[in-house]
Amino acid sequence: MKDWWGAELPVSRGQNNFDVVRYEYYRDREVAFEGFTAKSYLFREEFTSRIWATRYDFPAIRVGRVKREVLPDETPSGAQGWFINTRREKFKDRRLREALIYAFDFEWTNKTIMYGSYERTHSVFQNSDMMAAGKPSADELALLESYRGQVPDEVFGEPFVPPVTDGSGRDREQLRKASQLLQEAGFVIRGGKRVTPKGERMAIEFLIDEPTLQPHHMPFIRNCAALGIGATLRIVDPVQFRARMDEFDFDITVQRFGFSTTPGDSLRSYFSSQSAALKGSQNLAGIAEPSIDAMIDRIIAAETRSELVIAAHALDRLFRAGRYWVPHWYKATHWIAYWDQFSRPQTKPRFARGVPETWWYDRDKAAKID
Repeated sequence: MKDWWGAELPVSRGQNNFDVVRYEYYRDREVAFEGFTAKSYLFREEFTSRIWATRYDFPAIRVGRVKREVLPDETPSGAQGWFINTRREKFKDRRLREALIYAFDFEWTNKTIMYGSYERTHSVFQNSDMMAAGKPSADELALLESYRGQVPDEVFGEPFVPPVTDGSGRDREQLRKASQLLQEAGFVIRGGKRVTPKGERMAIEFLIDEPTLQPHHMPFIRNCAALGIGATLRIVDPVQFRARMDEFDFDITVQRFGFSTTPGDSLRSYFSSQSAALKGSQNLAGIAEPSIDAMIDRIIAAETRSELVIAAHALDRLFRAGRYWVPHWYKATHWIAYWDQFSRPQTKPRFARGVPETWWYDRDKAAKID
């Protein structure tokens, strides 16, 4: 901005280098990609592995007018997964929820649908020092010990890690484990179909609001069928989807959220007992555990980084032990593409892409591609 009073402040130097930044919105991802190839807009971050792997071969790429790069992402990668609505009676048993984790073949999905682009998510604090690993430290145990007997024993050992399959799409060993868990929980086979402990047909509806993730659901649904579970996918319009999320009117849905490197009160909206009963909250799984509430309070009250990290480790262990989700995937990078008429610093900000804040328009480069 011209004549801005704060341009020379130390925190502002080298940033905000454009007088005007215009954002173009598209309702369809395919149309949006075509708009980029036609130079309707100049910078794009790609989020679809299929497009990144197969579509960036248009003429402007081949002659160097468009560049594409992979930038490291050092921020917490956040959490994406199928969140299970534990408010519903059929999902209250932790063993059922764990069986669903065993029914998902990430290795096949990553290889076949996502071009091997992703890593498996384990934690809500993935790609950060707040993610729990190994056995609890003495400081973590000090926070957790009073809940012994009230939470799974696993909390006091190694944190849960999703199983690694053989990549076949139907790993028999993993499906046997899932079937065993279902049997132990009272979800038995009757007449070739899986039924609940009350004798009702076990059925699951996956709910999403756009078709991008439809291919990722179908092999999961097939494996549920192999376990005798009647699983279906429903795609609704965004307005209906939002209304059903606000009312918690769903079985399982996809959610992605992320936290800063120093999370605080925002954790309540996702994990606290208070938010579980608050319509419209982000606590889709319906998590209502006093131990988790206590760890959130500890994180918020932390006076040092060390205290925050220890409490986050404890929270992560409790969340993962609860089997509230079927974790998806992440990548600690940004896929970017841009028309080559910009320059930028040699080193990007550690916790950001730096686009457009630290980039600037380069007239010499623009003249060459025009």
